Amino acid sequence: MTIRRIVPNLRVASEESMDSSRDFYGLLGFEEVMDLGWVRTLASPANPTAQISLFTEERTAPVVSELSVEVEDVDAVYARVAASGAEIVREPRDEEWGVRRFFVRDPGGRVVNVLSHRA
Repeated sequence: MTIRRIVPNLRVASEESMDSSRDFYGLLGFEEVMDLGWVRTLASPANPTAQISLFTEERTAPVVSELSVEVEDVDAVYARVAASGAEIVREPRDEEWGVRRFFVRDPGGRVVNVLSHRA
């Protein structure tokens, strides 16, 4: 299994706090690379896999996940995770912004977004 990146997902209260968080992380060198309105992703220009996502809400899943893990083959990982008996929070789904993803709860209760970019 290949892990391509891991992204912390930070919940913010409003559009204004999203702007403030973007500006703060900009001071650390992050630049905005995606903006869907309800989620923005910031990345390091020198290392594009170093990212942070800011969420005001989650529009296509029941909860905002705490962590995103991009893998090479999301369906293979889903099969392995489901077979383990882990709690699937959301079944695999293709999203309009070009990813396939599912949500799973880890043993500590955190929700993890597992995804692959579609070709």
